[in-house]
Amino acid sequence: MLAAAAILAVLAVRLGAAPFVDGLRHTDPRGLVVALAVTAATTLCCARRWSLIAHGLGVGIRFGAAYRTCYRAQLLNATLPGGVLGDLHRGYRHGRDSAALGLGLRSVAWDRGSGQVVQAALAVAAVPLLPGALRGWAVGALAAVLTLAVIVGVGARREAAAALGGVWARVLLLSALAAGAHAVVFLLAARIVGVDLPTPRLLALALLVLLASALPVGVAGWGPREGAAAWAFAAAGPGAATGVEVAVVYGVMSLVATLPGILVLRTSRASSVPAVPAGKGGPTWASGPTSC
Repeated sequence: MLAAAAILAVLAVRLGAAPFVDGLRHTDPRGLVVALAVTAATTLCCARRWSLIAHGLGVGIRFGAAYRTCYRAQLLNATLPGGVLGDLHRGYRHGRDSAALGLGLRSVAWDRGSGQVVQAALAVAAVPLLPGALRGWAVGALAAVLTLAVIVGVGARREAAAALGGVWARVLLLSALAAGAHAVVFLLAARIVGVDLPTPRLLALALLVLLASALPVGVAGWGPREGAAAWAFAAAGPGAATGVEVAVVYGVMSLVATLPGILVLRTSRASSVPAVPAGKGGPTWASGPTSC
């Protein structure tokens, strides 16, 4: 929270309040409707990805329940500090209902982690479209993310094989669709503000900024997202103030798009499938309650 507040304070001192106020003023009702529709689709992708991964770990969750739970998690992520408490909550609830707390939590970790790795890979592919001043920094940051992912995958290769082994292609596709859809919403926010950069370059900037917004700092990315947008748009030409304005429009659109999660906020159970007992066809390490 302090880090996010510091970023926003620096931006306010350097740029004034105008970019923040203009971002709120430019938020368009039609854009909010589009964000609601796109988020419904991306939530479907994320719920399907989680259900595939959870099934591989022996703590399956039915798709309908996963969809409702992901919406609730997004709402909590968007309104509570850190931006990950909703995911921690869904992992805890799913693990508790499955009588396998550790695996429930790790199913969410693999789900969220796989999505971030694919998003980073897409950002790597988009590096040639970035302004020259951004490429070196972007390559360094993305290399660190992907290196960490490889280390985790190798260190937990047995569990990674169970979580992703038979479904990695579908997980890859679902993650790419979700990341691409979020980038399209960011592109829409930029067009609402009036940014006239070419679409390929805007999408590359969007992937970079959205990766920064995934940092567990602040509330739903507020702070890192605005800082990254100011830096990226300053290098790309429109200016730091324009970047902040776009980030604010996107932030409001994203927040409104999570509001359907209110409808399932008090759902009592996640309709989990119990963990597979040892010797009954599932991984023996996935049976019974486990620790985190």
